[in-house]
Amino acid sequence: MALILYRIMHLRLRAAHIELSPERALEQLRRIQYHHIRLNATQSVTRLSTIRHEQTEVLKA
Repeated sequence: MALILYRIMHLRLRAAHIELSPERALEQLRRIQYHHIRLNATQSVTRLSTIRHEQTEVLKA
């Protein structure tokens, strides 16, 4: 299963003209962070880190 996913990811990156290996693409995506902070029983804050252009392109592919 992992090999199939690797190959599909490789093909999609190549088709999108992204010069990253699947490993490097996943490394880029791991940098995206999601935070959910509970301030008290009724208040919470949710934030997503800023997504860079490279990460957006990988997600599109």
